[in-house]
Amino acid sequence: MKTLWKDFWQDESGMGVVEIILIIVVLIGLVIIFKERITGVVNDIFEKIVSQSSSI
Repeated sequence: MKTLWKDFWQDESGMGVVEIILIIVVLIGLVIIFKERITGVVNDIFEKIVSQSSSI
């Protein structure tokens, strides 16, 4: 049982999953924090697209 426990702690095969989950959590946090700025920039871009497409 002791060697099984030791092997479990030394196994690093799941570290990639943990790192990906942490990156996703950080990205979601950034989106939540900067939500207003992101929506403002996207709205400005769409307004420019609409105004310039009507001139064509």
